[in-house]
Amino acid sequence: MEPDLSFEATLESYTVSSGSGSKLRSYTTNIIDPDSRNDLSAASSSGGLSGKGSSMSLPQDASAAATAVAAAADVNGGAADVNVSLADSSGVAASTSTVDDFVAEEQLFDPNCDPNNPKPIQFQDVSAAAYKIRKGIVRTPCDRSHMSRITNMDIYLKKDFLQYTGSFKERGARYTLLCLDKEQRKVGVVAASAGNHALALAYHGQELGIPVAVVMPTMAPLMKIYACMQYGARVVVTGNDFNEAKIIAMRIAKTEGLLYVNGYDHPQILAGQGTIGLEIIEQMSKPVDAVVVPVGGGGLIAGIAVAMKTMSPNTLIIGAESERCPSFTDALKSGEPVQSVVKSSLADGLSVPKVGSNAFYSCRDIIDRIVTVSEEFIALAILRLLELEKVVVEGAGAAGLAAILQGLLPELQGKTVVVILCGGNIDTTVLGRVIERGLAVDGRLIHFVTTVSDRPGGIAELSAILAGMGVSIKDIFHERAWLKSDIFQVKVRCVCEVRDREHGEELLAKLKDKYGHVSVN
Repeated sequence: MEPDLSFEATLESYTVSSGSGSKLRSYTTNIIDPDSRNDLSAASSSGGLSGKGSSMSLPQDASAAATAVAAAADVNGGAADVNVSLADSSGVAASTSTVDDFVAEEQLFDPNCDPNNPKPIQFQDVSAAAYKIRKGIVRTPCDRSHMSRITNMDIYLKKDFLQYTGSFKERGARYTLLCLDKEQRKVGVVAASAGNHALALAYHGQELGIPVAVVMPTMAPLMKIYACMQYGARVVVTGNDFNEAKIIAMRIAKTEGLLYVNGYDHPQILAGQGTIGLEIIEQMSKPVDAVVVPVGGGGLIAGIAVAMKTMSPNTLIIGAESERCPSFTDALKSGEPVQSVVKSSLADGLSVPKVGSNAFYSCRDIIDRIVTVSEEFIALAILRLLELEKVVVEGAGAAGLAAILQGLLPELQGKTVVVILCGGNIDTTVLGRVIERGLAVDGRLIHFVTTVSDRPGGIAELSAILAGMGVSIKDIFHERAWLKSDIFQVKVRCVCEVRDREHGEELLAKLKDKYGHVSVN
């Protein structure tokens, strides 16, 4: 005869009740019941604890843990703080553990992205993806670039920022959704993302009638949050960064039965991104010597490398990642994905602290080179694309071109090179700052400090020199109190725009002739 169990327990933010043949979702609890010893001991032999939304059963031989709970309850007059760790749905109750340990080791495991059992993709996966998504994805152009004449390379730009939501992420997102079985299509999927992956899943989920939930960190741009909501996604804004958002997303997946879709390492995501490589082969009328791919979590370069190396083995596959987050470089050095230090970057879409295992093992042996690009040249690449190509891309999308402009790929001189422009979702407020930074890197925006006479006409004379040379003054400041030399001198700080680097050097030479000392920042 089964015991009458009637205790109630608060687990994190959940309340669960016991009952026969049911399951336990979490484990940190405060149990209040005067007959706790008998009830829990009996429950341990029948597997009778339960939890709402659970996927884990308390194993039958968990009597040691249950007895410890009962003993604690007896000592405390029927109240006990309990920590129980569960190995898996069929395992044995282990020693006491913390909530964070349980969340990390038990609830938040993603079987599709297991670092101990990676799933490298093959060419047939990419080919299958291309067939399935052919009617729902934009076949983006691969056009010859105006920058060919200034780089001594024959550059072609694969403009995947022209997808409906502004990035290549749509390819993998749609393919993953199309591969769901009927039951999972009804339940839906969940993902953690600060932007492009969330947008892609939300849009194609709406198109295919599949429920989508996205967890976005609090630092995610408001325009992307609202866009996901407009596409019909359930949006949860929480977590200080991507990692915290990912934990919440995986909790939701566990409790609601949703499929968690890793935006850069799910095998179907990788296969979908690889369709870019197939399109390049079809669109180019001549052999491609190299493809330069932005690298963050590794999903894009993995898919493209598998496709290109199968169809065009002699094509070099070169990755470009931000020097502020060299996670793929670190993984290659270590022989496996490792945690890297992430600093804030203009290419925030590439700021993934640890590359995906599936992605890494899919392409580590077939990519030819990885380079790291500086923030300055990412800004310059965005400026060049804006001025010469009349297109707006985000920092991550410009990383491949930045590698060329920074001079990191001299071996590609005279070669035919395809550069992937993978995304165009840049905040308008950021774009203004990026343009100024790009102008400064290009030598067209100059900041100098000099001293001029503080008598009437002193600053006017400086302005006349600048105007006479065709220089545009953007900002000018003068300081008197902090100058320690002649009291009749004034320090002038000036930001001005010149035609090019040579024009700027000519200006500085003239100012030095006139005023002696001129410092440039």
